[in-house]
Amino acid sequence: MNITSSGSPLPDTAPESTRLSWTERIGYGFGDVGSCLYFAIFMNFLAYFYTDIYGISAGAVGTMIFVVRTYDWIKDPIMGAICDRTKSRMGRYRPWLLWMIVPYVVFGILTFTTFDLSPTGKLVYAYTTYILLTLVYTMINVPFSALMGVMTTNPEERTILSSLRLIGSSVAALVVYGSIFPLMAFFGGGNNQKGFTLTVAVYALLAAGSFLFTFLATKERIQPLVVKDNSLKRDLRLLWKNVPWLILIAVSLLTIISMGLRAGTTVYYFKYLAGNEKLAAGFFVVGSLISIASVSFTKHLAQFCGGKKRAYIALMSAMSVLSFVFFFIPPENYTLIITYQVVMTIVCSPLIALFFAMIADSAGYGMWKFNQTSTGLVFSAGTFSQKIGWSIGPAAALWILGFLGFAPNQAQSPQVLLWIKLLMSVVPGVVGILAVGVLYFYKIDGRMEKEIEQGLRDMGR
Repeated sequence: MNITSSGSPLPDTAPESTRLSWTERIGYGFGDVGSCLYFAIFMNFLAYFYTDIYGISAGAVGTMIFVVRTYDWIKDPIMGAICDRTKSRMGRYRPWLLWMIVPYVVFGILTFTTFDLSPTGKLVYAYTTYILLTLVYTMINVPFSALMGVMTTNPEERTILSSLRLIGSSVAALVVYGSIFPLMAFFGGGNNQKGFTLTVAVYALLAAGSFLFTFLATKERIQPLVVKDNSLKRDLRLLWKNVPWLILIAVSLLTIISMGLRAGTTVYYFKYLAGNEKLAAGFFVVGSLISIASVSFTKHLAQFCGGKKRAYIALMSAMSVLSFVFFFIPPENYTLIITYQVVMTIVCSPLIALFFAMIADSAGYGMWKFNQTSTGLVFSAGTFSQKIGWSIGPAAALWILGFLGFAPNQAQSPQVLLWIKLLMSVVPGVVGILAVGVLYFYKIDGRMEKEIEQGLRDMGR
């Protein structure tokens, strides 16, 4: 049976909490459309916007990304704890999707609005708006991520939800990559600053509609058990006992650093080595299209490999090898680069879906082993590990390029060009190998997943 937050027993609702309708599954996936319409910009165009459009130096942008995103990941667990303790007739996590829609739109537009300011004024404005945007992003994205943990206890359903949210993110990325340069040209008429602002405004409105759909389509089913000590201190203490979760955080950090190094360098690679930054759009579009198809097979891949852990190790190993291969591809051979992108995307796309499904498993492990009810805290910690990776990866790339003398919109030195190539290939490959090594210590396999699910049913979860 299930137990309400007041401790009252309810009739057994296992069938409802085990299988979800396709409306609800797709509705959840749309939440990542809302998230990734911004995240695709953060990941691939933020540095380019600040250096080549707004005119801030690469070193200063690298420091800003690191500082702001470090602050960003620190507040993720705080937000997780807050939404765990939210009491609303709409649930604990769903209402945040509704409450944050308007701020999400407003601060998204302001962050990419430019003004004619001094170099110091530009930095102050950039820091202020970017900090506010990441705050709102956290307040809507952490509850969205945690929502999966209270929609169902079924591991297969969680894998499906993870896959659908990754399809949603790929669709959002496809929209951004395929339209950002044409929309900039359409709205800006040669003024890239104006064009970028109005383009982001379009994405912001699309994101608002996506989050509203997620709010309306989903339902929270898994109710928290009443515990005498519901303090944040207890939640954190139990979280640090959750060894599978700790390992996943380390793996996620290394995976995203690897991806972030490549993503933060891609536009520069096409602009300064291939000779046309607009070629990056085609590179990203192909990746998004392939990702939509590839991530759909995440569940089957995990079954074929004998569990999520084995699937992740196989994919991460392949990604590392492919990263080394990219170093030897001539920048002018766009056909070969696109072919490479197809293969790399097939390998990489299921990784994030597997990660979030594994985080859900680690949350279930915490409930099963320690009666830990802080699903929001567990998932927020998963997202903060990714944010650390997205701060370290792109920031490190910009610091290196700034140190070597990178200057926007001009020919680069041979040393800078070499390191742009290394940051797209060899360096991410080395980091990926480290992630594989750490994951060998993760102990939740297919057999334990079933044991956890049955244990939670016996507990009435």
